[in-house]
Amino acid sequence: MAKDLPQGAAALPPYFNIDPDAALAELEGPTDTAGFATIAGACAKGRADLVSRGKDEVGGRTLRLFSTWEITRYLIPVAQAHFRRVLRANPDLPQGLSETAGGAKWFTLDEVLRLRTHFAAEGSRAKEYKPYRPKGLPAKLVAVANFKGGVGKTSTAAHLAMSAALDGYRVLVVDLDSQGSMTSIFNGRVEDEWGTAFPLLARHYGEHLRADNQRRMDRGENPQPLDDALSAALEMTAKDVIQSTHWPNIDLIGAQLNLYWAEFQIPVWRMQARGWKLWDALSDRLAADGVLDDYDVVFIDTPPALGYLTINGLAAADILLVPFGASFLEFDSTGRFFDMLHSTFASIEEGENMAARALGRPETAFEWDAVRAVITRYDGAQQGEMSALIQSYLGHTLSPHRQDFTALIGQAGEQVSGIYEADYRDFNRETYARGRETFDETYAAFKRLLLGIWRKEEMDLADAQAERAAQTERAG
Repeated sequence: MAKDLPQGAAALPPYFNIDPDAALAELEGPTDTAGFATIAGACAKGRADLVSRGKDEVGGRTLRLFSTWEITRYLIPVAQAHFRRVLRANPDLPQGLSETAGGAKWFTLDEVLRLRTHFAAEGSRAKEYKPYRPKGLPAKLVAVANFKGGVGKTSTAAHLAMSAALDGYRVLVVDLDSQGSMTSIFNGRVEDEWGTAFPLLARHYGEHLRADNQRRMDRGENPQPLDDALSAALEMTAKDVIQSTHWPNIDLIGAQLNLYWAEFQIPVWRMQARGWKLWDALSDRLAADGVLDDYDVVFIDTPPALGYLTINGLAAADILLVPFGASFLEFDSTGRFFDMLHSTFASIEEGENMAARALGRPETAFEWDAVRAVITRYDGAQQGEMSALIQSYLGHTLSPHRQDFTALIGQAGEQVSGIYEADYRDFNRETYARGRETFDETYAAFKRLLLGIWRKEEMDLADAQAERAAQTERAG
């Protein structure tokens, strides 16, 4: 019988006085290899149950509706009264649905995009109804990367994609992480590696090998064989692996576990063809297949490791975002990540440029339009001093906006969705507005980067066109 503690005495910690016989009675049997399959099966059932929440009767996911209040506050900058007047004056425009007679009107995102187009054509020129997008320039590729897991990498990439879509941009999301979390968020269906980015990488290698074989045969040498996988990949394009999502202006190249096979296959290909520029595979295929003309922004979610898939995503990117938490360990890890980026890309440049200099060819030089570190899951009450210290070391590389963690963010994560997919009626308007504010600010900071880069390129393009016109005039 346990003795009562003296009054005021503290209870012992729970790791004292554990009875070995009681512990033995609680112990289950050992786990063998097959036990992992059992555990994985239980996780798969749970995952299917969680992912299925919010799906319609045929198993698809439907994006929620948007109210007049939400549209006029966040999507189309007009007063609600003016919005309603425009709808009454234009019965051919989407009129929305009311759940009750005389109740609030609700619209699909497709309808919101149609309404935005109308306001852009007929509304005030002083207002931004459609986001800035210069003509004649390709989509911008944005990689979100860090080799430390749990830093909010996928959540940041997904919410930026949703923000850009709500802003009116055409968005492609490329999931390079074989865990497939981004694919789950957008309800993607990927059966095997042939529904991922893998065939794009394989085709890039196959095309290099085919061209190399032609050179071999021209020299009278035997060609290297193209196996069945490479032959199949040579028949595929990006359009074969791009799938639509429940967002009308977000498409997806999904991922699943078999994509990890690329980490083993790519070095084999590289050993067989030392001249193959593996780091260009993704960007070259997206450009060759017209993807960069079909979209405005491409978000690339990378694995939490600096492997071959991550290198492809980073090399393809124009903008690199590196999320991390405001703690010593995450700051330290992120610094090591940047050190590895330097070592990796400097090594590639050195290896390529030794041969380039010998042959008198242009040298390889990697360049990114912008690199920003982003503090995520920020708690101002606990991490203000640490974040200020990090800012003092990183300067402009650290985004001035810290992405707060709120209860709304946690609830959205539990529902396998994003903040922008949450219906504010499940909370209230004020709670919803506060919850999405941190991601709105994250997107605003990103959009400033995007627009600044596009504007610079637009001006450079105009200057180049003017110079060519002047040269033609002088020659004439």
